[in-house]
Amino acid sequence: MLRALLFAAALCLCLPASNALAQQSELQTLLQSHQADVAKPSRSSVDAVLADLAASNLPGVATFLEKWQSKDVWVRESDGVFFFGRETKDGIELTSIATGEVVATVGKKEASQIKPNGGVRKQLGTALVQFQLSDPDITRRTAAVDAIAKSPAADQLEPLLAAIEDEPDAALKARKTRLAGLLGARFADDEAERIAAIEALSGELSLDVRAVMNQLLTTQSKVATALPDDVNIAHVYNVGDDLTADAAYAQLVAANLAPAKISEAEIKTALVANVANGSAGGIPTGQLGDIAKRLTAYDALAAAGTVPARVTDADVQSALTTHVFFDVYDEPSAAITAAALEARTEIRQRVAFNQAGDFALDALSLASIYFLAAIGLAITFGVMGVINMAHGEFIMMGAYTGYVVQQFIPDYTISILVALPLAFAVTFGAGVAMERLVIRWLYHRPLETLLATFGISIALQQLAKNIFGTQARPLTSPAWLDGALVFNDVVSISYIRIAIFVLAVIFLGLILFILKKTRLGLEVRAVTQNPGMAASMGINPDRINMLTFGLGSGIAGIAGVAIGLYAKVTSEMGADYIVQSFMTVVVGGVGNVWGTLAGATMIGTLQKGIEWLNPSNTLAAQTYMILFIILFIQFRPKGIVALKGRAAGD
Repeated sequence: MLRALLFAAALCLCLPASNALAQQSELQTLLQSHQADVAKPSRSSVDAVLADLAASNLPGVATFLEKWQSKDVWVRESDGVFFFGRETKDGIELTSIATGEVVATVGKKEASQIKPNGGVRKQLGTALVQFQLSDPDITRRTAAVDAIAKSPAADQLEPLLAAIEDEPDAALKARKTRLAGLLGARFADDEAERIAAIEALSGELSLDVRAVMNQLLTTQSKVATALPDDVNIAHVYNVGDDLTADAAYAQLVAANLAPAKISEAEIKTALVANVANGSAGGIPTGQLGDIAKRLTAYDALAAAGTVPARVTDADVQSALTTHVFFDVYDEPSAAITAAALEARTEIRQRVAFNQAGDFALDALSLASIYFLAAIGLAITFGVMGVINMAHGEFIMMGAYTGYVVQQFIPDYTISILVALPLAFAVTFGAGVAMERLVIRWLYHRPLETLLATFGISIALQQLAKNIFGTQARPLTSPAWLDGALVFNDVVSISYIRIAIFVLAVIFLGLILFILKKTRLGLEVRAVTQNPGMAASMGINPDRINMLTFGLGSGIAGIAGVAIGLYAKVTSEMGADYIVQSFMTVVVGGVGNVWGTLAGATMIGTLQKGIEWLNPSNTLAAQTYMILFIILFIQFRPKGIVALKGRAAGD
């Protein structure tokens, strides 16, 4: 009894394997029924094989198609049985289609490799994609969707629609549905279905949707004696208004509806070839320097049948008036092209609106960068009146501080959090030292201040080169700042620029708080407006100037860390921002934080606008921007937000 139970259990365990093996054997039987077409496939005969394979629902069909497409199927010459095979040094290793096990190694003359041509392999690939759409493995299903998206075809629509309902993965199901809409707009059998698919796509901005609309609206230029009634006409041209006479006649020549014009060079060549007894066409060669004489001689040769007749202006005009020029849609249905045209117009309007939004984000991002770079200068130059040409080098020092911190702290998030206050401390100390050693002796002497700070900037650049070398150093952003915030296919902004914008807003609030709500800010404003009166009230102007200069330098160091996250960190990086920083402060209004913000916004928007108009030449964009700012200052010398009261008079 026990032995019978064990035998029954073993039989039950073997049934699934036996069933699978039987199905694989059925696949071999099916292939044998098309033996000649499988062994020597052609584009005309392979369709019947693929149709039977698809209808069989056998589990090994997809694998067989993959092997067949990649030329890994072999046929044994003795009995015509198909195997998966590969060449080895001992011969051809044959693997059973049913079991996947190597069954024999035969000589090269005992088996033949099946080599489908390019057309057959393409058909196999299409069929394979259809099988893969419902494959249990999501990787294969995703690959099938990718393959359809890469090379869409009409015969892929039906299997794609069939594979949507049972798709278990929500994200892949959404992709299949969207891709079916794209294919439906182009290949659906029913006109109403195509129009519905086109209308559904009109709300999207993606490049593939725009490509589908353009494909539906492709045209060919045609010319005829009258407009045909059996074509979908896209546009009729009026010669002289939207089509030049020369272009129209060239189209007639290309369509073999008119003779080509004889060029001046061809006339000369023909006359030279027909010179006889010192003349050509009855005109002495000494007179052929005159264009009128050359034409007369050529016409005489044409009348004699020696050369082709010259096309006159009258001939051209006659040909143009007896023909009509028009574009014809490749899509024969006028209803579909009308829907596609309406959808494309709507998409273009939405794209233009979103491009404006993307432009605004780019301008705001650049403005925040310029604001960070200039806010420190707004304090040292705008408040103190010191022309600090070394301000860019404080930005550079801050960036290098961030780089050094990352050499000791490998965690990029922690290193940035440490680098920001450390960069402030380093550049604050450098700014205080510079003010105590150099600047304090040069107040109210702007030319000497400019020359001194320019020399210091050169010295700091050389010092950075000696320490860090001339090669750019990486300041790596944390992983959570990688990538971009993507709104759609048109609008996106990198996370680093968002972080810089947030940092700029924080510093705007911090500077306003210090200047408006703290004792230091009150003393700074007092010393700025009237140093003598401030000193008489017990305020030490020298101390306030030192702290103010240090504060401006420290903020430049923090700006250096932020800028270094997306720009190259080199000894010359400060020079890339010093000009823009001065322009931001001067245009916005000297001595005013809100003015610096306004100046940064204006310059960032202006530069992005010029780059948008001339994207291939950023140097020209900066040149035009400087010229515009020079003109702007002529009309508003005190900047966008001018100081009022006694400070404005100073």
